[in-house]
Parts: sequence; structure tokens; C-alpha cells
Amino acid sequence: MKLTRFTINDRVLNGMIDGDKVRLINGSFFDLPIGEWAAVDTETFSIDEVRLLAPVEPSKVVAIGLNYKAHAAEFDKELPEEPMIFLKPSTSVIGPEDEIIYPGHMSRRVDFEAELGIVIGAECRMIRDEQAPLYILGYTCVNDVTARDLQGRDVQYTRAKSFDTFCPVGPWVETELDPSDVRIESLVNGEPRQDARTSDMIFTVNEIVSFVSKVMTLLPGDIIATGTPSGVGKIYPGDRVDVRIENLGTLTNTVGGTRKPLVQ
Repeated sequence: MKLTRFTINDRVLNGMIDGDKVRLINGSFFDLPIGEWAAVDTETFSIDEVRLLAPVEPSKVVAIGLNYKAHAAEFDKELPEEPMIFLKPSTSVIGPEDEIIYPGHMSRRVDFEAELGIVIGAECRMIRDEQAPLYILGYTCVNDVTARDLQGRDVQYTRAKSFDTFCPVGPWVETELDPSDVRIESLVNGEPRQDARTSDMIFTVNEIVSFVSKVMTLLPGDIIATGTPSGVGKIYPGDRVDVRIENLGTLTNTVGGTRKPLVQ
């Protein structure tokens, strides 16, 4: 089942993708236990007449660094003994077809990073690996946009990962995906850049959710980005970036110029 948030006629609604239509869902994905959502409404919309939003509004995005063997080799890094985590703020989240703003006032090197995102469905803390599926709503595509020059300069990741629009998410949450071995790709202007399988991940989805829950409480709607495979690279204003995950969908965003301040 593909769950989404969308807007039509100035209303923000929850829905389920049903072929070329979006079927309205009464209430929130999190009102009932995972998989037992409120009855699906009879009201439907053509997918062409709605604007898809980021499928959830996370309190935080937890990201995993160096979680693909080939990506660690790409940056000449030793394989980590436990997941390396960092945070992206909720203000970095945008939806499909939204514009990634290039922060030219601070950075001269911005990269794309295609990732499988875990969407948390119920509050959890201190859980075991085998309990993780009980707390997962589903999966989505994530682009962990990174100011690579700032990452190298700052050593820690906060500034490089946190600019507004640096976390495209979507186009929906797929609740029936088996994340253990799916193809993950990125394309820039239609040209393939990354192509790997999640079976190359160092830490599994269950291990990641359990580990993070032992550090911080995970809330419904929170996203864990599970790391990127090898092949990351530069993007520039005007580029189109696609993150494609097998049996899930494609997240598409374009890159724009520097955003103007709210107050002139």
C-alpha cells in the first residue's frame, strides 16, 4: 500500500495511491495501530490534479553514515563497527517535485545521495532488533543532499546536511516493501549515477531501528535514512535528480538557486 500526503484546493489530506488515483484516507496514518488505518473514504482524485507532499512530517530525520561497503571504500573509510548516526532537521524536508535550493552563499560543492528511508509508525525506544518491524510504517525514497565542501571543512556533519530543502522525501510511503535486497539508483538529468542493492548495506533495517531507539525515542513519522551507496556526485542549479528504489517508486527534484532571506 502506498500512503501519501497531498494538497488539493488548499486542503492538505492523507491518501492511498490507487493506480492513477489518490483515494482519501480518513484521519492520520498514526491514529490506529500500524496497518489498521481508518476506513478509506470513497472520495478519490486523479493523481494529476493533486500535488504530492512529503508523505510524513517528521520531528527529526536520523541519517546513517557509511552504511554501504562500496561507499565506505569510495571514501577510503574503514567499515564502522556500529551505525554512525547524525541528524537532519525537519526544516530540511521537502516533497516530490519541490526545489532543492543550492546554498551558493556558503557552499561550492553540493552532492546528491540516494537512500532508502525507514518511516517510523509508532513511538519506540530501547527495542530489540527483532521488534523493529512492529514499529515501521513503511519505506520511502530519500535524497540526503550534502554540502560536501562544508562536510570536509567542519569535520562533523551538521551544517553540511542541514540546509533548508536538503532532505527530499517521497513520493509516498510503501508499506509492503521487503527492504533486504532492492535496487537503489540515482540519476542526474537522466544519466545513471548510483546503482546498487540494499543487500550491500553493512547494518540491516532492523539493526538500525533498534540501535537508534537505544539513543533517542523515535516518534511516529520520524524518518531514518539508511545510508547511500557508492557513486555520489555534484549537482548544480538547473539539474534534475531522480532517486529510484525498486518496488517503491521514484523521487524527483530539481535544483534551484540561492533562496532569498525572509526579511530583506
